Amino acid sequence: MSGHSKWHNIQAKKGKVDAKRGKIFTKIGKEIAIAAKNGGANPDANPRLRDVIAKAKANNMPKDSIERAIKKASGELASVNYDEIIYEGYGAAGVAMVVEVLTDNKNRSAGNVRHLFDKCGGNLGASGCVGWMFNKKGQIVIERTESMDEEEIMMVALDAGAEDFNAEEEVFEVITEMANFGTVREALEEQGFEFLSAEITMIPDNNVEVDMEVAAKIQKLVDLLEDDDDVQNVYHNAEFPEEFEE
Repeated sequence: MSGHSKWHNIQAKKGKVDAKRGKIFTKIGKEIAIAAKNGGANPDANPRLRDVIAKAKANNMPKDSIERAIKKASGELASVNYDEIIYEGYGAAGVAMVVEVLTDNKNRSAGNVRHLFDKCGGNLGASGCVGWMFNKKGQIVIERTESMDEEEIMMVALDAGAEDFNAEEEVFEVITEMANFGTVREALEEQGFEFLSAEITMIPDNNVEVDMEVAAKIQKLVDLLEDDDDVQNVYHNAEFPEEFEE
């Protein structure tokens, strides 16, 4: 759940998701429950819940697990108050980083996040120190096959309100404004397209190219942060070398 839109970053993320599927399901389940608790358990009347369900499906979360998470919203989470917190800071070589957290203990989360930044040669900054470098957007990634018509997919996306369309060697990427994400996603779903990912994300205005050493340090910090149960998403503006592998 990190980085930007280049396919090797998306591919690396997908590999991590496959390796940590149980933890990913837990995090998405928490997002589903929070969305359902705040906006109701009916996806038709709750846009945020619809968006999170789409994210769950793109990560191959079982339907019964999704339904279970929704049902838990009015029960298990009724007495738990989660705070949504955004931490900002710098990784190795000054790479800008944003960390989204859902926590029932602010002190624990702040201490853990700060410790991991320090451990990996970075530092946690004040609120707003790097957030201005990122824009919250909808991002949909479709695996490219020989039978797909690039122009058709592009027109469906743009006609539905997409902001940008990128055709890369192995994937098509659709970028939307947050307000249009659900509409564009549903238009593509109606045409039978399946997604490698479909979520609200933070996209940097500009990526910063880094060498292999810095890439390894940033990836280590991302992995450690994502292993924390309170951390939902991690974003950065580093552009890893094409040959970088986790």
